[in-house]
Amino acid sequence: MGETLARNKKAYHDYEIIEKFEAGIVLQGSEVKALRAKRVNLKDSFIKIVKDEPILFNMHIGRLETTHHYYGHEERGARKLLLHKKEIEKLKKAVEREGYTIVPLSIYFNHKNIAKVQIAIAKGKKLHDKRADLKAKDQKRDIERSLKGL
Repeated sequence: MGETLARNKKAYHDYEIIEKFEAGIVLQGSEVKALRAKRVNLKDSFIKIVKDEPILFNMHIGRLETTHHYYGHEERGARKLLLHKKEIEKLKKAVEREGYTIVPLSIYFNHKNIAKVQIAIAKGKKLHDKRADLKAKDQKRDIERSLKGL
């Protein structure tokens, strides 16, 4: 994995990550330039499988001032993800189970300088699970602080 452009922190808070995948993404030239400028946000994005193709919805890629309006892109448009057929079948089976969904975790350029999206099969957390995670995180932070102070 190369340089991470954006990370979906909310996904780690709201979901329990079951399995991760790496997917390619179909982009226009102006979108790639905006990615290189780190003008991307994954906060409210989600993935649906439409006609046996995974589609990433609601990912915000901002426009650059230097891009001509004719060649510009839709900021929150649907973007097709590129995966192997076996991976798509695995995702479809997971979504059919109750409580499971597909969420994007991060977007980055790999070692070949190609834009990739890390996606995951995830299960929604209940409120008490979120509280337990926050409590464990706070305890871990307190322990590290006390050890650092010694």
